[in-house]
Amino acid sequence: MGLLPNGVKEFNIDETGRFEVYLDQACNAKFESELHYDMNVTGSLSYGQIGALSGISAQELFLWFPVKGIRVDVPSSGLIYFDVGVVFKQFSLSLFEMPRDCVAVRDEEIEAVRHGKSIADAVAKSQSGKLRYGLDQENFGRDFL
Repeated sequence: MGLLPNGVKEFNIDETGRFEVYLDQACNAKFESELHYDMNVTGSLSYGQIGALSGISAQELFLWFPVKGIRVDVPSSGLIYFDVGVVFKQFSLSLFEMPRDCVAVRDEEIEAVRHGKSIADAVAKSQSGKLRYGLDQENFGRDFL
């Protein structure tokens, strides 16, 4: 599975599933949309998902949203979901069959990603839990119809 790009130089995982990945450099990889990887990516592995994720951002329009988690509900569905705070972005699992090459980013680009994350975090925090719950329930119903 190619959730992480080429260029991983080191990784650690403990008995609880907590992991740390170290890349050669911060970089961007193109899938259906652009993903940004910091030099350090951390998270917690459990069955069908990665939670408490940090170090990955997804671009939507002109904003960068921090990816807070990744999950696969039903492997046979061929779908993977990225939690970007306000909604879940849905991708085809086939996009992640092989690790992608990652293009190094300049310091100015990293600052732009960080600035975009700040805006996206503010938007996510301003959304009520009720809205988030409503969106999740909408998607839940569609999966079974």
